[in-house]
Amino acid sequence: MSDLWKFSQIPYIEESTFNKVLERFYNFGISGLVRENVQNSLDGKLPGSSEPVIVKIETGTINQQFIPGLDGIKDRINCLKGRNSYTIETIKHMENKMCNEIVNYISFEDSNTKGLKGALNGQSDRTEDTWSIYAYNKGVHTVENDANLESQRGGSHGIGKIASNAASDLYMMYFANCDEDGNQHLGGTVQLIEHNFEGSYYRSTGYFTDAKKVDTQTSKFYPFSNDFHEIFRKDNRGLKIIIPFLREQFNDEKEILRSVCDSFFVAILQKKLEVIINGKVINNETIIEYVGNPEYYIQSIPDLKEVFTPLYFETYMNQEPISLEIPDMSQRYKFKLYFNYNDEIAKGRVAIIRTIGMKIEDKKINGNVNKPFNAVLMPESILEDAFIKSLENESHTQLSYDHIKDQNIQKNAKRFINNISREISAVIEQAIKKNNPTDGVMNTSDTLYLIENQFKQDLVHSTPTVRINIGGKDQTVVKINPEARKKRTEGSKSKSNKQNDDNEKQKRKKRRNNSENNEENLTRLHAQPEKVERVIISNNEFVKFDLSDIEELKKSNTCNISLSVVDGMGKEYANEFNIERNYEYAMDRMTGEKLTLEKNLIKNLKVNNGIVQIELKLKEQFNKALKFVYYVEV
Repeated sequence: MSDLWKFSQIPYIEESTFNKVLERFYNFGISGLVRENVQNSLDGKLPGSSEPVIVKIETGTINQQFIPGLDGIKDRINCLKGRNSYTIETIKHMENKMCNEIVNYISFEDSNTKGLKGALNGQSDRTEDTWSIYAYNKGVHTVENDANLESQRGGSHGIGKIASNAASDLYMMYFANCDEDGNQHLGGTVQLIEHNFEGSYYRSTGYFTDAKKVDTQTSKFYPFSNDFHEIFRKDNRGLKIIIPFLREQFNDEKEILRSVCDSFFVAILQKKLEVIINGKVINNETIIEYVGNPEYYIQSIPDLKEVFTPLYFETYMNQEPISLEIPDMSQRYKFKLYFNYNDEIAKGRVAIIRTIGMKIEDKKINGNVNKPFNAVLMPESILEDAFIKSLENESHTQLSYDHIKDQNIQKNAKRFINNISREISAVIEQAIKKNNPTDGVMNTSDTLYLIENQFKQDLVHSTPTVRINIGGKDQTVVKINPEARKKRTEGSKSKSNKQNDDNEKQKRKKRRNNSENNEENLTRLHAQPEKVERVIISNNEFVKFDLSDIEELKKSNTCNISLSVVDGMGKEYANEFNIERNYEYAMDRMTGEKLTLEKNLIKNLKVNNGIVQIELKLKEQFNKALKFVYYVEV
């Protein structure tokens, strides 16, 4: 049965490479495969049904003798000719894999869905014949007659069908269909390269289909009735995708389960979707068993820095939505924002969710990627959902304007996407102010300040360089601002003022000499920002000093730490902060011992190779928005 696959003849070979979309979806991995197939099932939901769409995902093995028409594909692969290193390597990989007697597979079978219509009509131009569109047309997706239904569907670019091919070592997939009348058919596609087979040239795409003569010159594709192996059967209404020769990296049950939860947790919680993975049921009642399970997800909030599903889940379930309006260039769109502020969150992200319950992206909000928040953004109506859908990239993983050709529409899309960040930034800023109230004195924006260095940088930019020639070489001696020098000359001090200054200098010198005899005398060093790491987690503050290159510390095994508050302009307030009133205790992380807090000093810290580490327990009144300059005394 080597003629079950049909390739269209061409006059000669023009393209000698594999479809580039295959590589793109291959790079999306399991998440791309799961997203595309589950989204297609949601799109096929039975109109008017209150039952959730059920998707059954199974992985397993099958003897290759039960794979329909495989011998025909082997014959085609054996005649492929690579024209560059990539195609040569790919063809060799396919030849190796097709020799395996037992091969892995994955299947996606849906229920409570419409399935495909019009299979009995075969290749058809009628828009209602969805079998023909799915089976024989590349780059085309079915358009619903109901505009509201079409707006809410996940797909739009028409290339996602190839995601299943990309998951196969032989770039092949099958689809079994049972329509509303109980008709059962099996189709499939394979993506090769243009090739010479038995003296004729053929296109790269092959179709698992029958062909019947329409007249003496033309023929037409018709699907096979499905009487193949049980893995390829579909006995109840709906669609089933079968992918044999499943790539090893796609055969990961845990990752499949995580991908379902990552992309469709809202659809599952809203009872629009239920997924069964090798017998594991994920529905609105059981999803917490997986999202809240450390076997599948990191549960420590500070450690959630790449995958944010547990945070999204908590935010969506526990926060009341905020009404948010986001404008483009002509109108305002209404959204619901579920927003959670938590000091323990390390990376701030927003899940953009379509009305079908599918997540589009983990959006980074400009200027707020490291802020302690988490949010879920959802359209309030079909109007907003249709607009969001128009901005999706082809893989439904990001809102983008790059794919839009019309410059005015692209400009409008760019404005809207930027406004998402602007509007949510305002919510974030409000939450930060609410959770970190200031006392009216501080206006902070950065973590640490080095006023002296900033002053020097400003001076370099504002003053000309004075040079002197020594031995025929120019050397920079000093930098002087002529205007400042002129003003200083014009406003020079009077003799009496100079005398007062001299007296003050003598007093300071005397105090300095007296203190030299004081055994409590210490050298005070300014800890520069790059030498300090500071983080606040819940009610604990951790500070680490790396002072290994400071000569003075090499002579001491202990030190004291003092600190001064700085405002947003870098101005230091030495007496504004009281250590004893703001910290319950301080602990030396080197020794585990509690430290003495006295006279705004943290005393007797252990110095180990120039490293000092402190853990501070915050009191309730501590203002987490405050920033400090640190001083080390040895």
